[in-house]
Amino acid sequence: MKIEEYLETLPKNVLSGEDVQLPEKSFKEIFKLAELSEDDVFYHLGCGDEKGIEIAINEFKVKKAVGIDNNSEKIKNAKKVLEEKKIDGQLICENIEDSDLSYATVIFFWFTDENVINTMMKKFEELKSETKIITIWGPLPDCLPDKVNFPYILSKTPLKKAKSMQEQLLAIFGVKCVDFVTAWEFAERYTKAIGSPDIKNDRFLTIIQTLVIWINAKNLGVACGDEIPESIWTYIKIMKMHFDIDFEYLLNEKSV
Repeated sequence: MKIEEYLETLPKNVLSGEDVQLPEKSFKEIFKLAELSEDDVFYHLGCGDEKGIEIAINEFKVKKAVGIDNNSEKIKNAKKVLEEKKIDGQLICENIEDSDLSYATVIFFWFTDENVINTMMKKFEELKSETKIITIWGPLPDCLPDKVNFPYILSKTPLKKAKSMQEQLLAIFGVKCVDFVTAWEFAERYTKAIGSPDIKNDRFLTIIQTLVIWINAKNLGVACGDEIPESIWTYIKIMKMHFDIDFEYLLNEKSV
């Protein structure tokens, strides 16, 4: 089957980040990238639980921390935890598209739904200058990042538009071209960031993401060299032979 067909067999929350709760170390890395401080008002969009809010308040001493999620049960449970720990964070149950973000100085935004992203991009354009928006894995559409500690990507308002996907990709990876080692390193960073109790699944995800990164770079003309590395061919064959997942056809596509 094609990789798109395989991805469609997975639960939507695996692809979207929904129900994937980041480990504490990931939140701390995100907050360090944003240089979160006592002067900041932090918003976690699609917070799920209270963990990000708790760390922002307790360890980074933010002025205010707000978590927003449209799952009432999650918000109810998160509020209970904050109350028990006597942590003064604000949790709101609503769709993020309806949220007032005008007071935010730092926003964590991890969504893959194109409709949600397009709606939020309009809201982001209206934010006050120097507001920081952190995403995971992918940057904001058509935008150049201001800082990167992959898989965490930080953009500041007013958002800077990329001239091309090639410029955007190279800005994220910080290299002149993408080789197999770069693709593997960045795929592994992502896998470690989102965490998993199953190491075997981590490696499987790393291989998939490595192939996606390198093939995208190849099709955009920013892969190193003209030849397909033996390592890429090896993993393409492994995916086909052992998991019946086809990547080879993507080498003729513009992007994955």
